[in-house]
Amino acid sequence: MKILVTGAAGFIGSNYVRQQLADAYPQTAGAQVTVLDKLTYAGCVDNLAPVADSSRYTFVQGDICDVDLVNDLMSGQDAVVHFAAESHVDRSITGASDFVVTNVLGTQTLLQAALNAKVGRFVHVSTDEVYGSIAQGSWDEARPLEPNSPYSASKAGSDLLARAYARTFGLDVVITRCSNNYGPYQFPEKVIPLFVTNLMDGLPVPLYGEGLNVRDWLHVDDHCRGINLVLDKGRSGEVYNIGGGTELTNLELTHRLLAAMGVGQEMVERVQDRLGHDLRYSVDITKISDELGYAPQVPFDQGLADTIAWYRANEAWWRPLKG
Repeated sequence: MKILVTGAAGFIGSNYVRQQLADAYPQTAGAQVTVLDKLTYAGCVDNLAPVADSSRYTFVQGDICDVDLVNDLMSGQDAVVHFAAESHVDRSITGASDFVVTNVLGTQTLLQAALNAKVGRFVHVSTDEVYGSIAQGSWDEARPLEPNSPYSASKAGSDLLARAYARTFGLDVVITRCSNNYGPYQFPEKVIPLFVTNLMDGLPVPLYGEGLNVRDWLHVDDHCRGINLVLDKGRSGEVYNIGGGTELTNLELTHRLLAAMGVGQEMVERVQDRLGHDLRYSVDITKISDELGYAPQVPFDQGLADTIAWYRANEAWWRPLKG
């Protein structure tokens, strides 16, 4: 099997490729993997260093908006797993254009190339943020999309394009929508690595508003395992939520991080809340659980401890990224 993985020098995509080439997924053991990544600020080829010598791995630096390059790489592929995206909400608020170009136009470029090349399956990796905010209960996959940030709006646009290529052209597309990921190799602008590395340096951690925003936390290993289940046997044209089952307010998460790092409340710096900050995300994972046998396997407390230990042991990786 030949798989083209976009954005695989980033946090989630690199985890997927490392696991894939370690044959962690029995469904696709032995797969040949081609990585396409632009190596923007959030992409680091060092994330793929553990598999760089694999005979089943090929790395190509390039833009998913480059039609000629994408068409060339798509030829002969059996599947696409599409991670490549601009993904930081705060950056989308200060500059939305890159998000629209990469997330919408880039996805359309890939979909068209996959259609032209008659690729067997296209997995489009999206986010629960496309649903908006939910006060109670959890979203199932039929929930209308109500994105509230430029980032989530651009991802919703890419989701709808993926759906359109499935409905209009019959492309074998499956969409996944995940909750908040955490784990090793996450770029230190995201909340968990930002807080951990700040505290390692004796710096305060910036907590938005009252810290009451709720997120469901999903270890990157569980997310990638869910993606591969969808790649293997998800129903064509369908959407699958992938969640972790641990909902915490940002304040609760902050308290856990402070305790784990051995510091007190004096290290919390209250900052002005993010514009349009969604209050709560929560995904219903009944569909992927019932159909594909998915269940999160990494307990949050253990995953968080392991993640903190990884950042402590890999200062040489994150230090240059913080500038």
